[in-house]
Amino acid sequence: MDLRQLEYLVAVAEERNFTRAAERVHISQSGVSAQIRRLERELGAELFDRSARTVTLTVAGKAALEHARATLAAAGAVGRAVDEVTGLVRGGVTVGMVAGCTLTPLFDTLAAFHEAHPGVEILLREDGSDRLADGVRSGALDLALVGAAAVTPAGLDALTVVSERLVAAVPAGHPLARRRRVVLRDLMDHPLVCMPAGTGLRTVFDEACAAQGLRPSITLQAGAANAIADLAARGLGVAVLSDSMAAGHRDRLAARTIDDVETPALLALIWKNAHNPAVRELVTHARRAFGMR
Repeated sequence: MDLRQLEYLVAVAEERNFTRAAERVHISQSGVSAQIRRLERELGAELFDRSARTVTLTVAGKAALEHARATLAAAGAVGRAVDEVTGLVRGGVTVGMVAGCTLTPLFDTLAAFHEAHPGVEILLREDGSDRLADGVRSGALDLALVGAAAVTPAGLDALTVVSERLVAAVPAGHPLARRRRVVLRDLMDHPLVCMPAGTGLRTVFDEACAAQGLRPSITLQAGAANAIADLAARGLGVAVLSDSMAAGHRDRLAARTIDDVETPALLALIWKNAHNPAVRELVTHARRAFGMR
């Protein structure tokens, strides 16, 4: 006997009809009947009672059905086990990254994965967070680092790696630098330098302004935190950043937490197919790189 015959046995038993079983396994009815007859000869017993309009299992057929299902399940498990191994020996993985990201642990994650699985090609794509989330949902991306406001994208697995409040960053001589406390309304009198729409940080900022009925003057936009800091350091506007983004520029910018914007800006890894071995490995390496054991 072979797996194909066992598949036909299960199909006929579940459909209780040779014609419907043949449609299910995509061969002719005569082909299914011939293979079942052959299996019955090999086993030395009839498996189906064909005397009535509806095909039913004989006692021998009922005994065989349980083992047929178990055998097919075991064969499927063997295939999946091999796929998992070969999936980490060859093939590719596509990772998305929010534009302008310079998050070192993400690059450490990719490097560790490449060292462990040099046969897997890594493709890296930059885009806005919304489009990256859509790419993960559609399967175009296996994993992505995205920005979000307070919560991660719905319907996807996620690992939050950064959750921070917004800050206003200005040069030492700026009027806001002399304040111990800054609220959102204080920023409305100044030109602002901010992330583009679609990023998590910008979403937090825009939603906070809308909630208070404020209309900010965003005169400059940049996708990289370093660029925003450079523009603010040159007096071109108040930089709206997260705390860690501003931390690397404390030698030239004073950062003040925006007290009345409590919603955090998130950076999170998102994925959909948790059964993909490459995705599982990437998430494992990411946990280590970001210090999450």
